[in-house]
Amino acid sequence: MTAHNFFKDYAADGVFDEVFSRKSDAKIKSSLIDRLKKFKLKTLERRKLAAERELYNLGITFTVYSDAGAIDRILPFDVLPRPIAASDWRTLERGCKQRVTALNAFLGDIYGAQKILKDGVVPRELVLGNKNYSEAMANLKVKNNAYAVVSGVDVIRDTNGDFLVLEDNCRCPSGVSYVIENRHLMMRAFPDLMAGIKLRAVSDYGTKLREKLSEAAPGAITQPEAVLLTPGVFNSAYFEHVFLAREMGVPLVEGRDLFVEDDKVFMRTVSGKQRVHVIYRRIDDDFLDPEVFRADSALGVPGLMRALVRGNVALANAIGAGIADDKALYAYTPEIIKYYLDEDPILSIVQTYAGRNPEELSYILENLEYLVLKPVGGSGGYGIVVGPKATKRELSEARSALKRNPKNFVAQPMVNLSASPTLTEDGVEPRHVDLRPFVLAGKDTWVLPGGLTRVALRKGSIVVNSSQGGGSKDTWVYA
Repeated sequence: MTAHNFFKDYAADGVFDEVFSRKSDAKIKSSLIDRLKKFKLKTLERRKLAAERELYNLGITFTVYSDAGAIDRILPFDVLPRPIAASDWRTLERGCKQRVTALNAFLGDIYGAQKILKDGVVPRELVLGNKNYSEAMANLKVKNNAYAVVSGVDVIRDTNGDFLVLEDNCRCPSGVSYVIENRHLMMRAFPDLMAGIKLRAVSDYGTKLREKLSEAAPGAITQPEAVLLTPGVFNSAYFEHVFLAREMGVPLVEGRDLFVEDDKVFMRTVSGKQRVHVIYRRIDDDFLDPEVFRADSALGVPGLMRALVRGNVALANAIGAGIADDKALYAYTPEIIKYYLDEDPILSIVQTYAGRNPEELSYILENLEYLVLKPVGGSGGYGIVVGPKATKRELSEARSALKRNPKNFVAQPMVNLSASPTLTEDGVEPRHVDLRPFVLAGKDTWVLPGGLTRVALRKGSIVVNSSQGGGSKDTWVYA
């Protein structure tokens, strides 16, 4: 069976298709589809299986936490890439840079003069009463104002093909290792498909991240020592921690490998103690320093906060950066961009209703079956209730939870995510996708060309998270 046949009945009804919709770039369509026509379906399936075996053998897995325990799985990989035209990427790149610049300005302000709160642009209680706001960071300056050195901006396309920001990730965004490994897999498994196509490279991410960490180092140190701090092998993203440490050429450490002496951070090595200037941490705020946060944490470094206050070490991302990606704050991001940059947002957001607002709460309760309900502090797709696809029991339970703690929820209309051709058990079919571009901030701002395309492998599903059965694709940004 050839590609002529497995695309014959392909139809992404009612949604924007990344390859076939009328706005899609004709050159993309021809270069990708014409080349795929040379493959048999069995060839695609065989190479897909080989690619997934390689993922497993390389240990490229993530952990799914469930009632039955922790299960290590590979992230399912789809061999049909998701293309992005150069003109579309320019818009996305500009929009992501603008958004992250504004959010970093917001973080610098709320941990400083708090002008935006005094001017009433953002409700004071929404920030100061938020569990992600860290009193420990008050009046602490961050070099280059890069509170979020690493950010992930989750972007979708609506039925018109317009980009919308779904949410921001300013704490410890994960998934960039799959962007790079997906490209490596495609280069090995499909050199004949990629030959001669000019794509933006993704392989220099490690170099760029190391550069931004160096820029964050305190003082005027010319060759700062950076480390990646991981919770350890049982963390769901441990593969990524190993991967990034290797890509950057920095030590991968756990809390027990570091100690504080004279308000400076050192690393234990076989040749003695080694000064550490920058820590790229993949540990949540609460576990970083048992002297200040959770006293029972065995993952962090006692005295780390003292070293930070003294200006002897830098953290990426900064403690308390999570307030910038809180879902309750998301609705205010257009005003935040206008306030700090005096610009209109390049990327729009999805209409959002906050349970904390009595009028909006009433609207959510009355229209829950048409909305997507999200816990404000949730991640990984956990706790989301998709009203149009939910059962009566799920809707009833969601209403009860909303009434018990309305401040814990926001709701959005269900957006029909764009679709992209995907290899499934039933052949090539449309599946919903989103995109997470990764943004690095420092002296300037850089965006990794493309990002992580996540795909909802279950037919009809709009939940793309890996923990909820999603997979990923290589993202091709045409040069």
